[in-house]
Amino acid sequence: MTLRLLQHRSANGIRSVIAATDDGAAFVIGVETVRALATRAIAAGVDLAAMVATCGTGAAVDIVAALVAGELLAPIDHDDPAHLLMTGTGLTHLGSAEGRDQMHRAAAAAATQTDSMRMFLEGVEGGKPAPGETGQQPEWFFKGDGTTLVGPGGDLTSPAFAQDGSEEPELAGIYLIGPDGTPFRLGLALANEFSDHVTERHNYLWLAHSKLRPAALGPELLVGPPPASVSGTSRIVRDGAVVWEKPFLSGEANMSHSIANLEAHHFKYPLFRRPGDVHVHFFGTATLSFADGVRTQVGDVFEIEAPPFTLPLRNRLAVAEADASGAVPIL
Repeated sequence: MTLRLLQHRSANGIRSVIAATDDGAAFVIGVETVRALATRAIAAGVDLAAMVATCGTGAAVDIVAALVAGELLAPIDHDDPAHLLMTGTGLTHLGSAEGRDQMHRAAAAAATQTDSMRMFLEGVEGGKPAPGETGQQPEWFFKGDGTTLVGPGGDLTSPAFAQDGSEEPELAGIYLIGPDGTPFRLGLALANEFSDHVTERHNYLWLAHSKLRPAALGPELLVGPPPASVSGTSRIVRDGAVVWEKPFLSGEANMSHSIANLEAHHFKYPLFRRPGDVHVHFFGTATLSFADGVRTQVGDVFEIEAPPFTLPLRNRLAVAEADASGAVPIL
C-alpha cells in the first residue's frame, strides 16, 4: 500500500505529520516534522513506514480539506534554511533534448550538435549503468536553499530583473544526510522547478543564472520504491481559463538516466554529505510551456498533478519589486 507523508500546520501554528494511504489519512502520534520522523528512523535502523507504525496514528484528517484551508506545507523543511539545499539535473528525460536544443540551436552552427544535444545523447548511452559501474554524469545545477522553497499554494515569485518565469513539472528526490554522512532517500515529491527560460536561451552559459529561482513542492512525500513510470498533466490557468495544458512523463521508464546514477553523481561530493542536511534534488522534465511559445503573466496559476500523488500542486506567478541593491561597499 502506497504511503505518503504530509506536513501540517494548524491555524494556531501547531506542526504535525500526516500519514496517508488509499484507506485514509491520520496524524502520526508525537511527531512534528518529516525530518524528525526520518531522524528517528535512521537512529532505529528502520524505514519510514516502520517508524510510522512504531509511533502509531491518531485522529483522522481530510487532506483535501486541509489543502484547501492552506494547512499543508511542503513535505520537507529544515529549522535552519541554510541546511536545506536545492539542486537539480537536466536533460535526463527521453525527449527532453528537443526543447532545449531549440533554445540553443541559434547559438550554434546548423551543422553542429549543440552541447545540450551532445550531453543528452551521452546520457542516453551511459546514464543507466549496470550495478557496480560508473555512469555518465548529467547536467547539474544549484537551485537555492530552504529560503527559496515554496509549498503548495504559495507564490512563485520571479525577481524583478528576470526575463521569464515558467514552470518545469517534474519529480524531486528528498534526502536526509545521516550522522555518518550517508544520504538517505526519504521519498519523491511532485515539483515545479520554476526557471527563467529567456535568460537560458540567450546563452547556455547563463543556465546557472536562470535556475536561481524559487521552486515548489507538492504536499505529499511518496515513500518507498519509486514507480517506474509517472504520467501527469501540467497546465497554466489565467483568469480562470486554461491557456496551456500538456501531459508529462517521468519515472525511470521515461528517463535517460537512472535515479541511482543521478544520486551517485550528486552525493559523490563530500560537501553534499554533511550530517543533518536536507537535500531536494530535481530530476528534470521533458515538458515546458515555454517550448510551445507560451509567455507567462503575473497572476497565472501553474497546476501540476500526477498519480500516485493524490493532491495537485498549484502555485501563482508573482514578480518581486526591484530591490535597492547597488554598488557593494568596501569595509
